[in-house]
Amino acid sequence: MAPVSEQPVDFAAIRAKLASSHGKRFWQSLEELAGTPEYEVFVHHEFPHDPEKEPAEEAGSSRLPRRDILKLMAASAALSGLSACTKLPAQKIVPYVKAPEEIIPGKPLFYATAMPDARGAMGLLVESHMGRPTKVEGNLEHPGSLGATDIFAQASVLTLYDPDRSQVVMREGRISDWAAFLTAIANVRADWQSSKGAGLRILSDASTSPTLGAQMTALLALYPEAKWYVHEPCGPYNAREGAKLAFGRNVNCVYRLEQADVILSLDADFLYDGPRAVRYAREFADRRRISGPQSGMNRLYVVESTPTNTGAMADHRLPVRCREIDGFARALGAALGVGVSGGHAAPEGVPEKWMAALVRDLQKHRGSSLIVAGDSQPPAVHTLAHAMNQALGNAGKTVVYTDAIEVTADTDGMAKLAKEIDAGAVKTLVILGSNPVYTAATDVDFTQKFGKVPLRIHFGLYRDETAELCHWHVPEAHFLESWSDARGYDGTVGIVQPLIAPLYDGKSMHEMLAVLAGKAGVSAHDIVRDYWKGQRPAKQSDKQFEDFWETTLHDGVMAGSALPPRALPVNFDFAKLPASQSAGGIEVVFRPDPTIGDGRHANNGWLQELPKPLTKLTWDNAIMLAPATAERLAKEMGLSGLVNGDLVELGLEDRKITGPIWIMPGHAKDSVTVYLGYGRKRAGHVGNDAGFDVYPLRATSAMWSGTGLLISKAGGRQSLATTQHHHAIDRGGEKVEEESVTALEREIVRVGTLGEYRNDPNFAKDPVDATSRDLTLYPNYEYSGYAWGMTIDLNSCSGCGACVVACQSENNIPVVGKDQVYAGRDMQWIRVDNYFRGDLDNPETYYEPVPCQQCENAPCEGVCPVGATVHSSEGLNEMVYNRCVGTRYCSNNCPYKVRRFNFKLYSDWTTQSLFGLRNPNVTVRSRGVMEKCTYCVQRINAAKIESEKQDRSVRDGEIVTACEAVCPSRAIVFGNINDANSRVAKLKGQSRNYSLVADLNTRPRTTYLARLRNPNPEIAEG
Repeated sequence: MAPVSEQPVDFAAIRAKLASSHGKRFWQSLEELAGTPEYEVFVHHEFPHDPEKEPAEEAGSSRLPRRDILKLMAASAALSGLSACTKLPAQKIVPYVKAPEEIIPGKPLFYATAMPDARGAMGLLVESHMGRPTKVEGNLEHPGSLGATDIFAQASVLTLYDPDRSQVVMREGRISDWAAFLTAIANVRADWQSSKGAGLRILSDASTSPTLGAQMTALLALYPEAKWYVHEPCGPYNAREGAKLAFGRNVNCVYRLEQADVILSLDADFLYDGPRAVRYAREFADRRRISGPQSGMNRLYVVESTPTNTGAMADHRLPVRCREIDGFARALGAALGVGVSGGHAAPEGVPEKWMAALVRDLQKHRGSSLIVAGDSQPPAVHTLAHAMNQALGNAGKTVVYTDAIEVTADTDGMAKLAKEIDAGAVKTLVILGSNPVYTAATDVDFTQKFGKVPLRIHFGLYRDETAELCHWHVPEAHFLESWSDARGYDGTVGIVQPLIAPLYDGKSMHEMLAVLAGKAGVSAHDIVRDYWKGQRPAKQSDKQFEDFWETTLHDGVMAGSALPPRALPVNFDFAKLPASQSAGGIEVVFRPDPTIGDGRHANNGWLQELPKPLTKLTWDNAIMLAPATAERLAKEMGLSGLVNGDLVELGLEDRKITGPIWIMPGHAKDSVTVYLGYGRKRAGHVGNDAGFDVYPLRATSAMWSGTGLLISKAGGRQSLATTQHHHAIDRGGEKVEEESVTALEREIVRVGTLGEYRNDPNFAKDPVDATSRDLTLYPNYEYSGYAWGMTIDLNSCSGCGACVVACQSENNIPVVGKDQVYAGRDMQWIRVDNYFRGDLDNPETYYEPVPCQQCENAPCEGVCPVGATVHSSEGLNEMVYNRCVGTRYCSNNCPYKVRRFNFKLYSDWTTQSLFGLRNPNVTVRSRGVMEKCTYCVQRINAAKIESEKQDRSVRDGEIVTACEAVCPSRAIVFGNINDANSRVAKLKGQSRNYSLVADLNTRPRTTYLARLRNPNPEIAEG
């Protein structure tokens, strides 16, 4: 029962349909526009058939008449306590004999730490229940998070408790122990000392840990003939080389988007990609907050090949092939006079008026504009971006340069290491956290060369593809169970401190390096603390250092540690700019997957099941291409058409892979995007064999893109689990005239330009007056105390999906697996819908988070025969799980499709390591009950109890729902709407505030602020 059509759609008919709507129609997919039978069946069946049953069995199943069903209701209600639940395994509860003094049952503690990342650490506050980390929040004091996080930080707690993590030391495939490993290293260290480490090579991920950098420096001084290489599959190597060309050295770019009026992205997904995006999304959104018609907004231009979250927020987006963006940058640079010689024309398909208007807009905003180049672009584009920012007076204002935050080598060392292995120079290879057997470029042929090394040692979280081929494997401690330090996006140091003792006796990277240096037994805590003690000012006493250290641990941020700005003028002869990239034929573009990255998160079920921002795919990757490209390829292959899921073969030189296609509106023509991170064989039970491996197509000469791609049909199809239509809201109003009231009421996403908003501030307001709202069968209720409500600002939401994972973590929401998602049974309580508007080649894209709307006139409540869904005195639509008998009438009657039914026992009741993961303040549901958002009622009650103890009312902002807390752009605001001074009440008072399908008069407590665009009038008029 998938909504993906197995018959080709008629693109000509779709284009004609969109043209006739004059660009006003919102749509979600090609299948919707084509009105395929599969789409119609899926949308109109609330609960698809059981995928495990044969079609014949479904067709022949007996159906009870409605009267008989109603007769059985009373019996069902009476027996619900016995038959509606699944028998669970017995558990013994053993109380403390003497409880620890610092632990109060039911009251969580919060500890500051940091999540390391090669592109900058993220400051965190981690919630701990009885010594168990259960939930990650952002650290308000950390400049890289500002209290928010991304999907990877939210899902990190699941990785901590992952039962597939490496648990023991392994020697040649057999269980060993730490003592045996220490003995083995002690024996080989004698050779390293005598040869000065001549045969020792270390390969690691990139790091921003100052302590690790100091350890590595000391280790290489101890063994001067040893070498250290770095392998980061999706590292910013082009950015480093571009900085070297521009400044003669590697630098760290700190963008100040809050000061930028005009921003140009050159294939940079800065609102989503990497931990820096949390800070940048906040700053970008702050410039888009509208309090009234006089408010201003920034303007965003995006030039990209693959549709991204940043592109979806653009006021002007231009799809351009990845390798042609180099030419675009050269043409723009020449127009801005940065020293690029004339004669550079914009790539084909870039309107001349578009480029001219962009140039004028940038020049008009000198000192308040910003140009950002993406990691996929060659060094020349990064050099040009630096030069253009300097020419526009942006350096030191909207972009600040500091010393590099990384403590690792500047380039990917895999090619050099492979050559050394071939030459027989490598006797011992120690791999720290990296997985080169899976991620190395194909032409390096690392898997074959790897076997030539006499002693291979692997250290990592999982016994992965590389560990399997090593003599020794040592389990690594998760960052939530180890000590370290790490620099944030601007160089600010955060201390990584453990929340729990290592579950599987893992070791930290610092302890591993200490062993290599002959200092086994020194704890990671002492290593990190001693390093910073050695960095203290000469006059600082031991007492002062202890105070400084305790304050740093408490705050999670080392005061004054941000790297100072550097005045670095561009000093480059543009006549020596590297030649522009070849762009002939069809190109292939490599990207880390939006939810599992380069593959290191492949075994995380929350991330696997998180719908990807634009395709809503789960558990799979796909070959993404434009509709026009799909049309042309189908003709070349002699097919009537290509559809999503068709298998094709990609060939680049002598390298080939096979995978399913996904036709993506807005993708650049003659360009194909493939996502890394899938096709794992040693990821764990969750990630093994999900999707297809793209790394075999990658080469050192084509790390981010390549040309000359050959595409041929492979035959067959692959089922892709996408959630795009699972919970579609009926938009029947679009079938009537655009000017009618019904059409406006049915507009799920309401969009206008800044100019339209200034001319008519009420353009998005619900056209249902107060008199109409009083015409209801529901009795009005006077909320004299608290009345909880929420607003979601569509002008700020960038569709990152962090709210989905945060809700899953907070509310013990289980993972259901690909088959169940394919059947429409995904369980997330909040979803992020995306809508398109405009033509297929470059549509506008809009995001809309949809939790339970908490309707005052709730359609779900009146149809429940057992009173399982009820209304609270504070306006919450609550679920009484113990009453629910699974009729699912409530979900059928919900116009917003926000209720989830657990058809099976999705929660894992047997894996012991997962017991510590769960939030004890939220019920863990068995099968057969309806689940839904309740505004994190457990957090509401906790705050109410605390306020009652202090004999006061709950303060505004004191209750923060999980989705609100995690949101990088602060798009979600929750509070008491009875408090006129609350943030939520003030936002609901704005003219942009509206309700979904307001004509139903459900009077939802969750409302939305309409999206505004700020197009350049010169382009908009053209």
